[in-house]
Amino acid sequence: MIAENIAKIRAELPEGVRLIAVSKLKPVEDIQEAYAAGQRLFGENYATELRDKHPQLPNDIEWHFIGHLQGKQLKYYIPFVSMIHGVDSIEHLEEVEKTAAKVGRTVDVLLQVHVAQEETKFGFLPEELENLDNLGNLEHTRICGVMGMASHTDDEARVRADFRAIRAIFDHLKAGPFASHPEFKEISMGMSHDWHIAVEEGSTLIRLGTSIFGPRDYSKIKN
Repeated sequence: MIAENIAKIRAELPEGVRLIAVSKLKPVEDIQEAYAAGQRLFGENYATELRDKHPQLPNDIEWHFIGHLQGKQLKYYIPFVSMIHGVDSIEHLEEVEKTAAKVGRTVDVLLQVHVAQEETKFGFLPEELENLDNLGNLEHTRICGVMGMASHTDDEARVRADFRAIRAIFDHLKAGPFASHPEFKEISMGMSHDWHIAVEEGSTLIRLGTSIFGPRDYSKIKN
């Protein structure tokens, strides 16, 4: 079923949009089935879970950390992670830089922006991104775009407006401080319940879990 789900989703994706299979709380066997179906991008939300799964799976998997960033846990995945989606403050950006420097590698990150109507979502407010001069000299962190989530609602117009706002922030940054940065090209938005709208509004990375692996047992959360 996992392979069939991946094939169905890929058939609907336009060129230039990549699928991240969100495998949090799913066993290694499920990830191996997705891998056998050709999937190479996987997203995890929990640091120690990602740390534990990594050595059990093929080396050519591109791991994306999509959970809330916690500085003390960066050490668990910085040595191998391909991209961190949830850098939601200057402080966290500096923590990624420092941890990546310790292991001697450059890590791709996305700036998480907050446009949704819930206070529980993390991220930079649009006005906080107006002046990025205080980012400092990042030698081990490469900012590759933005990530965001829409409001949790059945109101499709609200969801579309949120995604459109995220795209507008990306366009503003791309035309401004990142105009000379070709690596600044990713917009990570869209999950199992709203990814079609996200793609229509310009997403380049969609994060799908339930649509691929089915429901999760959240009683398994360890961290």
